[in-house]
Amino acid sequence: MVGTMVLVLMGCGVAVSLGCNNADPETVIGTAMAFGLSVVAMAYAIGGISGCHINPAITLGCFLTKRISAKDCAMYMIFQVIGAFIGSALLWLLTSNSGLTGTGANDLQDGVSAVGGLLAEIVFTCVFVLVVLGTTDAKKGAGNFAGLAIGLSLVLVHLVCIRYTGTSVNPARSIAPAVFQGGTAITNLWIFIVGPFVGAICAAGIWALIGSDCEKCEK
Repeated sequence: MVGTMVLVLMGCGVAVSLGCNNADPETVIGTAMAFGLSVVAMAYAIGGISGCHINPAITLGCFLTKRISAKDCAMYMIFQVIGAFIGSALLWLLTSNSGLTGTGANDLQDGVSAVGGLLAEIVFTCVFVLVVLGTTDAKKGAGNFAGLAIGLSLVLVHLVCIRYTGTSVNPARSIAPAVFQGGTAITNLWIFIVGPFVGAICAAGIWALIGSDCEKCEK
């Protein structure tokens, strides 16, 4: 809950403060860095406590690869969404008293169809969750460097995907800001829930193929 709150407050907060706009590359880079750095910071702050999922898509990927139980999966998701609402509420409180508007909600960008946005969220969530599953694997993972690798991969994903959807790859990150912002952010919210979950399922399937130990092959 705390980790997701920080991610939404800092990531979406920077997007609002900079006025993230595809026409201004520096705002896109700044927003991408904010989300990535938030993940790095939280990974090393709470990773040893909860694994620092702070993303229902990651939690689903961990469940499908049998790293957590169904009960833990459900509880993680519930508290990730709660944390996102806390982060969005704090951001709304700040912006509404500072002459700023919006809460950094995801939405389809100019010229992007619902299908295009859905595909973008599926593909880039798959890439992101695959990085998480690989770097945190007990045998093949990156050890203490996992948090850095995950954060940098989120920066990369944002740099590519902001042009299409503003980049969600995280249902909790999208749900709370959309509720506060309303409008088309609510109308298109299903894209930012379905897309990341489908992407996570794809990532779990890929990792099952390329990351599993093959006893017969070893023999």
